[in-house]
Amino acid sequence: MCFSPEGDLVGGTTVLLIGIDACRHLRGRREYLAMAVLPIVFGLHQIDETFVWWWLQGHVPRSVGTVAMWIYLLFAMVALPTLVPLLVSLFEPNRLRRVIILPFLLLGLFTSGVMFEAMLADRVTAHLRPFHIGYSIGLKNGILFVGLYIIATCGSLIASGFRPVIIFGFANLIAVIGLAKLNADGFASLWCFYAAIVSGAIALHLRGGRPHPRRSLQISRDGRAQELKV
Repeated sequence: MCFSPEGDLVGGTTVLLIGIDACRHLRGRREYLAMAVLPIVFGLHQIDETFVWWWLQGHVPRSVGTVAMWIYLLFAMVALPTLVPLLVSLFEPNRLRRVIILPFLLLGLFTSGVMFEAMLADRVTAHLRPFHIGYSIGLKNGILFVGLYIIATCGSLIASGFRPVIIFGFANLIAVIGLAKLNADGFASLWCFYAAIVSGAIALHLRGGRPHPRRSLQISRDGRAQELKV
């Protein structure tokens, strides 16, 4: 099975290691730090879901599985809608671009709040489904808030000024729309797995990029300062 405890464990570990490696090879490109860290978070997230699988299959105690389920859903449903636009905003050097991203951040905060309230007010459940885990948080008007979720996360990525981030945004937008239509209760499980793999691909791209040139000044014979790239 592609989506299984083994798939989550292997995929999550791979993406985690890619993220760690990308952070070690940024070579002065600090504006990409948040994008390099994201695969580490996604990798840990997928490893956490492994314990949800094992609980539902009867391999670990209910207490362990319940804690893993809550960690998984708190990240997927509550943290991500705010975290993604926040990270995008933090490494945007252009002030105008940060202003453009601000509405996505505010929308993410609102969506996160609604999701968190729904989780506290109703019974959170997880069930085994073919090739994924089906989660339910008792959210009313689920289609509406899934739409807001997509706008906050994918919209902020697409609004970025960095090409790798924009590509990441479009790749996730296409996937998340398709997954939401195909399988509503598997949205959190399937999309987070896909997002982890794509973030790993972006991290590999960052690892192979060239460092920014350092700049220094040299005084020419006529007394003028000249900027050199070294």
